[in-house]
Amino acid sequence: MTDSSLTTVRPTDQLAALRTGAGLAALSAGWIAVTGGDRVRWLNGMVTNSVQALTPGEGAYAFLLSVQGRIQGDATVWAEADRLLLQTAPAQIEPMIALLDRFIIMDDVELADLSAEKHGLLVAGPAAVEKLAAIGVAARASRLLKRQNIDWQGKPLVLITAHSPLVPRFELWADSATDISDLTAALQNAGATICDEAGLDLLRIAEGTPRFGTDIRDRDLPQETEQTRALHFNKGCYLGQEIVERIRSRGNVHRTFTTFALSGEIPAPGTALTADGKAVGELTSIAAEPIDGQRLALGFVRREAIDRGLPLTFEGGTAEPRTAAAAS
Repeated sequence: MTDSSLTTVRPTDQLAALRTGAGLAALSAGWIAVTGGDRVRWLNGMVTNSVQALTPGEGAYAFLLSVQGRIQGDATVWAEADRLLLQTAPAQIEPMIALLDRFIIMDDVELADLSAEKHGLLVAGPAAVEKLAAIGVAARASRLLKRQNIDWQGKPLVLITAHSPLVPRFELWADSATDISDLTAALQNAGATICDEAGLDLLRIAEGTPRFGTDIRDRDLPQETEQTRALHFNKGCYLGQEIVERIRSRGNVHRTFTTFALSGEIPAPGTALTADGKAVGELTSIAAEPIDGQRLALGFVRREAIDRGLPLTFEGGTAEPRTAAAAS
């Protein structure tokens, strides 16, 4: 999530900077520390991706499921030498800790909310590496999730190479809000464009990346989201695995998450999609501004409607499925 307290330019100009140059935005995130001698084995049995395979500095995106296989939350798991860190949205911290805590029985595991101690800054775009280098931060774009401790002008920071389907994306985290302010000023002086939630949401929709709580709800199944990067099929048992494995053995799910190009009136999130007079899906995120001349949206639709090429409509317009840039 971003902090919108900074002065920003128009969302479409922010998107242009993020896609062709470099944008930066203050970040807020929830951080949960998992400590104790059983932390790796225990957390590996709680989430959909492999925790036991991580070495210090490596990360993995994962879902937390119910026993029925429904998504209850998402997080990036980071491995450190003496603990694991869960990075998620601030709104997920309280329910995630409550759910995880229920499954600590006789395990040597402790959970702690570290969110108040962390201050973050996002730097994203094709020129992100260049802008970071200009202020003395060495970064390298990678498809792998990486986390490392660095020093900037005597200030201890954490540099994260984050997931981003379209452009390189980095996060800088500090224990001091002043350090983040200094980084922001230095990067702005180097030519990076200040962005806010509106600009980043346009990039997210252009990528086709779902957000938990907006696109992904607690009734959705992992394979319906098209986020296969969150799943590991050879890691052993975990909460909700039976349902995930049953879906895999069947070969597909009835609904899928995708990007739509809209025409007609601008719908509200939650608008139903219909085909042949029947409800077949739902629009969950709507771009506030046109992207490359099109009004884009994200949402779910029944696979049968796509396979049969049925025209999709909503009240006041039509929706055409297109391949999401964030296909995993």
